[in-house]
Amino acid sequence: MKISFLGAAREVTGSNYLVETKNEKFLIDCGMFQGRKELEELNKEDFKFNPSEIDFVILSHAHIDHSGRLPLLYKRGYKNPIYATKPTVDLCEIMLQDSAKIQESDVEWENRKRTRAGKPLVEPLYNINDAENVMRYFQGCYYDDIMKINDNVSVRFRDAGHILGSACLEIWVKEDEETTKIVFSGDLGMPDKPILKDPEFINSADYVIVESTYGNRLHPKYEYSVQKLTEIIDKVTNRGGTVIIPSFAVGRTQEIIYDLNSHYDSAENIEYHNRVPIYIDSPLAVRATEAFMKNSYFFDDMARDLIKSGDNIFEFENLKYVSNVEESITLNKVKFPRVIISSSGMATAGRVRHHLKHNLWDEKNAVVFVGYQSEGSLGRIILDGVKNVKILGEDIKVNAEVYDLDGFSGHADKNMLYEWMKHFEGKPKVFIVHGEEEAQKEFKNTLEEGLGLDCTIPRLNEEFVLEPGKESINTAYENVKNSFEIESEVDDLIKNLDNIKSKDFLNDLKNMSGDDYSDVRRKIYNIKNEIMNIYNDFSEEKEQEKLKK
Repeated sequence: MKISFLGAAREVTGSNYLVETKNEKFLIDCGMFQGRKELEELNKEDFKFNPSEIDFVILSHAHIDHSGRLPLLYKRGYKNPIYATKPTVDLCEIMLQDSAKIQESDVEWENRKRTRAGKPLVEPLYNINDAENVMRYFQGCYYDDIMKINDNVSVRFRDAGHILGSACLEIWVKEDEETTKIVFSGDLGMPDKPILKDPEFINSADYVIVESTYGNRLHPKYEYSVQKLTEIIDKVTNRGGTVIIPSFAVGRTQEIIYDLNSHYDSAENIEYHNRVPIYIDSPLAVRATEAFMKNSYFFDDMARDLIKSGDNIFEFENLKYVSNVEESITLNKVKFPRVIISSSGMATAGRVRHHLKHNLWDEKNAVVFVGYQSEGSLGRIILDGVKNVKILGEDIKVNAEVYDLDGFSGHADKNMLYEWMKHFEGKPKVFIVHGEEEAQKEFKNTLEEGLGLDCTIPRLNEEFVLEPGKESINTAYENVKNSFEIESEVDDLIKNLDNIKSKDFLNDLKNMSGDDYSDVRRKIYNIKNEIMNIYNDFSEEKEQEKLKK
């Protein structure tokens, strides 16, 4: 068996790994390269494999640097299953179509220039049809359930705590009657973040592929960043300025809405007219928030309890979702204190570039970055302290205050990464990926000196032969069964159904058979998610009534 590192190798984007055995070829992630122009050019190159020969794809989460080339994979011949968690499937349906629109829009703009210059026209990487068609091959899974893909490969998704539906992957591969276990961290999150559950620890593997985005940095405490954000908003708006927050539409925006909801709901002494308006100006963020509410079963206990109490965690009085382009344009025609949260998070595309163009020059304003800024991105350039930037063809002076609140980051810092690796028993072979070279080297030294692990930092397109391992999947099956008692889960469901406006799910429960363990488990998870959706409907009704008053 061998593995090839075809993306996110000494870079942070383009996650893509090819595993080849005597029996199958499969991919882990198929993401888009983002950031520097020469890096993004890699998206146009041919895959290093024949897409039609790939048997299946296992996807860690929905972010475009992990999923963004799946429509291109389909366009070039791939027609097999894509395994991901249920929330990841729902988010990909939104994000891949949005990515396709960006590809089409960018090419339309480029071709206008090419036509005037007499140059040959170019095509988008993929179009809306490709993004829609690839969704037919997605298969939704739940956390902790072991999915038997075929006689040789099984996978279990574990909560990575990065965005909704994000997963660490435990993959068992059987070859020549020997089983090897590969663990892929995906993008790991930080503990004690809002909405999401904490990342799960895994204790066994033969090989570990671990991210290292912040392998050499510590994050400030999340609570400090939330407090700092509200202080910035108060300071800037009190002097008549605007706060621009470039934010990733999926994950980061919802967390900030949740935090601001808590802030304004607790500030009962503040009259409504003194509450600064918060605008969410991102069609993708609006649709992603709807997908979040469809999957609230996956939230942490605090968020679920708020929903059950009737609190719509993504609505509050001074929050306004911008629904169309005309409203977005109007935001830059009028001047009054406000907060504009808009994508993209690295300011590489989308409406946020228009807001930066109209606000960066004014010293009354502020720009707050709340996530990782890839090398070469507009966000990184502004953070690096330049005095002038070119945005949408216009030179703009950077007079606004610039803040970097990396405590909001969805990525684990070096201490959390080390803690996650510390839970592995034995000495798995480690491949360090998804990081800039300096961070990777420091993290490698930390793991080798602190845990005595054998670590490698692969280069782009480098391949390695994996020796047979010792991990047995039978042990994993037993551990899962011991941690999940079907009878008590069914009792708990019936109790919940008796206490809320319920739909008729009892027939589903009666028809469940204990013979097919995995099937029973999935049915229970589906019903639990439906129960939370009923609570969501109820909280939305209450929120609308409150806003009318």
